[in-house]
Amino acid sequence: MAQEGKPTSPWSLGHSLHYKINFFGGLGLFLGLQASRSAAFYLPGLAPVNFCEASRETATCKSTVALFVNRLDSVESVLPYEYNTFDFCKDSEKRNPSENLGQVLFGERISSSPYKFPFNRTGTCIKVCVKSYDTANDDQEKKLAFLRKGIRLNYQHHWIIDNMPVIWCHNTGDGTKYCTPGFPIGCFIAKSGESKHACLIHPEFNKSHIYFLFNHVDITIAYHEDSGRNGGFARLVSARLEPQSHKHSGEGRLACNGPPMEIPEEHTEKFNVTYTYSVQFEENKSIKWASRWDYILDSMSHTNIQWLSIMNSFVIILFLSGMVAIIILRTLHRDIIRYNEMNAQEDFGWKLLHGDVFRPPRNRMLLSVFLGQGTQVLIMTFITLLLACLGFLSPSNRGALMTCAVVLWVLLGTPAGYVSARMYKTLKGVKWKTNFLLTPLLCPGVVFADLFFMNVILWVEGSSAAISFGTLIGILAMWCGISVPLTFVGAYFGAKKKFRFPVCTNQIPRHIPRQSFFTKPPFGIMIGGILPFGCVFIRLFLILNSIWHLKTGRGSRDVYLFSIPTFHARVQSSSAKNTLKTYSFKDLL
Repeated sequence: MAQEGKPTSPWSLGHSLHYKINFFGGLGLFLGLQASRSAAFYLPGLAPVNFCEASRETATCKSTVALFVNRLDSVESVLPYEYNTFDFCKDSEKRNPSENLGQVLFGERISSSPYKFPFNRTGTCIKVCVKSYDTANDDQEKKLAFLRKGIRLNYQHHWIIDNMPVIWCHNTGDGTKYCTPGFPIGCFIAKSGESKHACLIHPEFNKSHIYFLFNHVDITIAYHEDSGRNGGFARLVSARLEPQSHKHSGEGRLACNGPPMEIPEEHTEKFNVTYTYSVQFEENKSIKWASRWDYILDSMSHTNIQWLSIMNSFVIILFLSGMVAIIILRTLHRDIIRYNEMNAQEDFGWKLLHGDVFRPPRNRMLLSVFLGQGTQVLIMTFITLLLACLGFLSPSNRGALMTCAVVLWVLLGTPAGYVSARMYKTLKGVKWKTNFLLTPLLCPGVVFADLFFMNVILWVEGSSAAISFGTLIGILAMWCGISVPLTFVGAYFGAKKKFRFPVCTNQIPRHIPRQSFFTKPPFGIMIGGILPFGCVFIRLFLILNSIWHLKTGRGSRDVYLFSIPTFHARVQSSSAKNTLKTYSFKDLL
């Protein structure tokens, strides 16, 4: 130890520094070696699957491409149905992949199908199954009637290969290419001769009052093979199909080039429907596995509408912000000049409101409860969108968005109880037990009752969107067993504190003069809601359409890309609107 007042030797400092450099250098080398030995990981839903020929099949490489089927839905009906509800070809070894909570709530019902293809092997007009219909058999007659109903309502198949949606691309009347992640069961020509739906692009379907069934599909599967990165194995990058209608003359003479398969409105004789497919594989070196979902965006009919809605919101926000800035500058400037000219500091103008702004409202209980629930939903939405933008909620991981939102809502009961109880105490409420109970039970109870009522209707109709009784019990258990206790915990701590207001509230409420029709709440609510609604209604429609018609990852991408701008525009426009209303009505008080 160096003596006090005596300088330390520079050699000792250099020796110590030398040891420190060696220590940190060794630590960095150790961490670098550990990093080089560590294996990479994939986000949920993003792990690739390798495919190869049967002669090269291993534990990490599959030689068979399996096709899975999802529910069938229609834009003309709100009731989706499972694939096996219709009389289609069924898999003898039916396998249902495990579904998460989000998939169950969205009504997705994925199951295996009899369509299985050896990798990189072309097949032409391969029979899958044969369905027979006889008017003398009541069960077959009901199945055929349900099939006609599905064709008439334009129900769409949704097939999945390697967790990718199989898309159908066709040319529209104006010559543009349109792609959709589903394809119809068939099409129908009315008695008047008017073609419906897919019959419009098939001129050979020209008989009136006839149903045409798409009983054949031409499937094209593209793969990418990179011998330098994945050991020479292939990975699928796209899947397309073309539905066809062919009437086969017999099982032994399958020809996928015959006349269309017709189902008359009324028939008296027995007939058979043979389902077939053709498949071909093609190598695509331009599409990598990491960007394989981009092919679904080849034809997004509403892309221009998205950008139009963004510009619409931007213009409205600029308009509102400009009005707010002008009103605040003119009003404050005029009031400040008037205050400086007057000797007696009498309140007038916007200062008339400061003593009554924070007066407890009549429905303080409902205000506190709604504020607590709004805080819970706000935090849940922000975290969900953040995780989605960071890539943790991949569109290929079906149901992840809804599952994350439900789990976060259940776990965020504490902030809801804290904000509600603290606001209720600040507003001088005395029924704190009622506040504790209403915060976790009022809004979720209304939603759960509405969900149960709609679910009963779906049960009666036999729709695949119906949630099972066990799932409802599970949701109820999460609500009452996790969310409610967490809300009580937050309310316990929130009831001990109050919010501090920046100004004091007058003891005597200020007299409000008789109001005209234009200053009453109904008119203010209507006018005040027009601008925020006009700011976000187009994007809000597209977001809700993507959520409730979540057929593929494309819907999820729409939610991820445009939810944050919509959320931001809504908050900003509402803030500007409330500021305008406050400064517009202050002269009337």
